[in-house]
Amino acid sequence: MTAAEGEAPPADLLDEAERMGVGQLRELQLQRLRWTLRHAYENVPHYRRAFDAAGVHPDDCRDLSDLARFPTTSKGDLRENYPFGMFAVPEADIRRIHASSGTTGRPTVVGYTQNDLDMWAAVVARSIRAAGGRAGDRLHNAYGYGLFTGGLGAHYGAERLGCTVIPVSGGMTPRQVQLITDFRPRVIMVTPSYMLTVIDEFEKQGLDPRKSSLEIGIFGAEPWTEEMRLEMEERAGIHAVDIYGLSEVIGPGVAQECVETKDGLHIWEDHFYPEVVDPETGEVLPEGELGELVFTSLTKEAMPVIRYRTRDLTRLLPGTARPGLRRMEKVTGRSDDMIILRGVNLFPTQIEEIILRTPGLAPHFQLVLSTRGRMDHLTVQVEARPDCPADRRDCAAVEVVKAVKDTIGTSVEVVCVEPETLARSAGKIQRVIDHRS
Repeated sequence: MTAAEGEAPPADLLDEAERMGVGQLRELQLQRLRWTLRHAYENVPHYRRAFDAAGVHPDDCRDLSDLARFPTTSKGDLRENYPFGMFAVPEADIRRIHASSGTTGRPTVVGYTQNDLDMWAAVVARSIRAAGGRAGDRLHNAYGYGLFTGGLGAHYGAERLGCTVIPVSGGMTPRQVQLITDFRPRVIMVTPSYMLTVIDEFEKQGLDPRKSSLEIGIFGAEPWTEEMRLEMEERAGIHAVDIYGLSEVIGPGVAQECVETKDGLHIWEDHFYPEVVDPETGEVLPEGELGELVFTSLTKEAMPVIRYRTRDLTRLLPGTARPGLRRMEKVTGRSDDMIILRGVNLFPTQIEEIILRTPGLAPHFQLVLSTRGRMDHLTVQVEARPDCPADRRDCAAVEVVKAVKDTIGTSVEVVCVEPETLARSAGKIQRVIDHRS
């Protein structure tokens, strides 16, 4: 199956924001931005302190370009205000809480009012429709449910569009294939690497994935390449499109690749205002230049975010399938040391914390990334302490595997090696070795 490249979607399939002209959109953004800045300043002590320290006030924002004068927000700011210090409404008005693990082992927490949940469902519904999904479709949701925003974000967005949701969540690959075969969904939402595993399982069972009911795959939560798109489309006979989001901004549904063009992700700018900045200086870069993606929420009530530094590297481009909405290029990498392992964010310092509290293990370790089959694989090589007996080393490795699974939510392999065997440079170990192609 190939995309109808360059073909514009019918006007009756676009909502008001997707049809909006650039001038009208900019007026709406400025109105909503000014409200957001006031809402954050008046209700979140962190933002009041940050604005005051930077010598700016919400009233100073008279044009969208004035946003560059305001301070940025980092993941560290969210952790320092754990758990609910970034909320801008009374806790009684919070209808849902999500969280993600962070470098300190303390999660970043996000909250939603009912209006926030309605908006989130609306932008995910818009995303699924832009990907080619329609009301009445059955949608196989293999994103993880729970505190992770992916599963529930996709679920409520699909229901808002009018889809019939099959809430499978992740894992149990043979069962995934069975349910796709039996329930005949038209759309699947899942990480791209796991979709390849599902395709492999079809073939392992002697089934042709091209003959399944699937026509559209909406893939996110990890970077993926054009080569992976082509392989999935050729092997499974589907349209493979990208979805972008992050929990700190809302979750999935911040931006979506349109099936008509498959040329980058249109940002839903009526709710999320994008900037691209120099990762080192923080200077706002012109459209088309590569830098770090920064988002300001425009309509969030429970937890507005002002100039949130995503650490994702991309560039802003003019709209195509939705001309009034800018696109972001597929994310090419990150400006920090985060590892994305099968859709789960993982930092070396998280592993370090676990190792340091495990008896018998020295604080010398390396993370070795490789590819096994179609999946990323992480091996943690860690030195035993000189006085650690051999039987204790095996137990310690098992403890680290369990702790990583319990606290970070992903599976790793742990190899306990002899003391002084890992390479050092100036007394330090190179933390991450990436053997992936």
